[in-house]
Amino acid sequence: MSGTTIAGARPCAAGGGGTPWVANRWVVLFVLCVSLLVVALDATVLHVAVPAVTEDLRPSGVQLLWIVDTYPLICAALLILFGSLGDRIGRRRVLLIGYGIFGAASAFAAFATTPEILIGARALLGVGGAMIMPATLSLLRAVFPDRRERATAIGIWTAVAAVGAATGPVLGGFLVEHFWWGSVFLINIPLMALILPVGRWLLPESKGSSDGPWDVLGALLAAAGVLGAVLGVKRLGAGVSVLDLRAFVPLLLGGALLTLFVRRQKHRAQPLIDVRMFARPTFSTSVGCIVLAMLALVGLELIAVQYLQLVLGLTPLETGLRLLPLTFAAMAAGATGSYTLRRVGPRRMVGWGFVLTAAAVLLLTSMGQHDRPWLLTTGFVLLGFGLQTTLFAAYESMLSEAPPEQAGGAAAIGETSYQLGAGMGIALLGSVMNAAYAPALTSLAGVPGHASADAANSLGEAYQVADRLGGAPGELLRTTARGSFVTGLHITLLVSAGLLLLGALAALRLPRVMECATAEHAAVEHAAVEHAAVEHAAAEEHPKPQRPEVSIPASREPAEATGSGRAAH
Repeated sequence: MSGTTIAGARPCAAGGGGTPWVANRWVVLFVLCVSLLVVALDATVLHVAVPAVTEDLRPSGVQLLWIVDTYPLICAALLILFGSLGDRIGRRRVLLIGYGIFGAASAFAAFATTPEILIGARALLGVGGAMIMPATLSLLRAVFPDRRERATAIGIWTAVAAVGAATGPVLGGFLVEHFWWGSVFLINIPLMALILPVGRWLLPESKGSSDGPWDVLGALLAAAGVLGAVLGVKRLGAGVSVLDLRAFVPLLLGGALLTLFVRRQKHRAQPLIDVRMFARPTFSTSVGCIVLAMLALVGLELIAVQYLQLVLGLTPLETGLRLLPLTFAAMAAGATGSYTLRRVGPRRMVGWGFVLTAAAVLLLTSMGQHDRPWLLTTGFVLLGFGLQTTLFAAYESMLSEAPPEQAGGAAAIGETSYQLGAGMGIALLGSVMNAAYAPALTSLAGVPGHASADAANSLGEAYQVADRLGGAPGELLRTTARGSFVTGLHITLLVSAGLLLLGALAALRLPRVMECATAEHAAVEHAAVEHAAVEHAAAEEHPKPQRPEVSIPASREPAEATGSGRAAH
């Protein structure tokens, strides 16, 4: 590697508060958070619009599945490619291109007239999202070289991601009820039209080492490998057996391609991603904790939505409002995360976050067939606060452990683990739920065998079959299915609690305290910031025709800090 890394402790003390760069960094954070909010919203806003899309475009079952899944699949597959490309050609440049692609794709999706056009538009949205997501986190790493302030910024960043994902169904439900399904995409266009020029004006350019050719073959191996792995996991989540070719082949090919990618990166002088980062316990443990946290969150949210709608009979909008306490708790955890991390350290913060989440999950096993609003609200608050605490500390530890010139690659790894965890959560917890739900419906008096088999697929389908049967057999099927679903929910929650406690044990590999710089290192950092301020003032007096780009030098540690300061001009 030709870029510089800071060995040992990172700076924790704030410095340079009077410079123009420092004064503007929070504005940069605001722009980055708006970018992330739009992408996070788009991941979930379509879910409640699926019935309206089905009625209007009449897609087949396979087409409907691709309409929903294309965006997260393409986004996950391309995160490593665009994260490493941003390190090479400039993170700001990749981000701005992503804005343009995301806005154009939103227009195509909003006015799609056929399922094929909508699938293509969703794929293009995935490309834009894959360019935006790692770029926001890696730019945040460059703009906030001081670890204490970076922790605060990451807390805000993770809270915004939680807000976007949780409010997507609420916003989507409102728009579909008052307008047409395309409006869930149309809201992206004015936001992108505004943020593109603002981002071009405000955001700094930064990049890592640009020596040597870019590994195009490695980027394609990574994209195809992640695509296969995520596709296989999603098909497992849809109830397909692991031995079914539809799941087994993508998983096998994905694993093989990712293995080839890792081997290739180990032997290249200029790898896309320095896989040696995984040899660092802090980095690899943080990535694993992100996977476990997302596994619990997405799987539990999916089951909770079904419980609220199918067992308690709430509307989609009411369901979204019931989940808002989880969002508010996540915001509170993000806002206080920096203070908590400095007080208790990464190990305790991640570990106790997992323990608190496990306690919330166990509390939710008290849910039954009747609405208990206070129980649900308390459980969701604890769940949101615990998971966000874990995600915040894991993201901060991962990003701080990565070398600055690998910030884009590290951010892409974090986002990819986020997507894989989400897919694994649906697959694993969904499989547990199905295994616990189906057996009670196999032999019911007066219910035909084919009706029982159809009802065993899901609670929603059981209600449809019960309505067709009518009379006593229909009522028996409905009552049995509802009770079996609640029993399966309790078993799934217990499995989830066990996984969360495993995450708490894994967190013991993280550092006990937040690493702080020596006084000498802090002085060098402060001098570098002041030097950046002087250069900024000189640039204002004698402006250059083009915005300078930052490349991290190869040899001197103080030069790295100076480069970080310049990156935010």
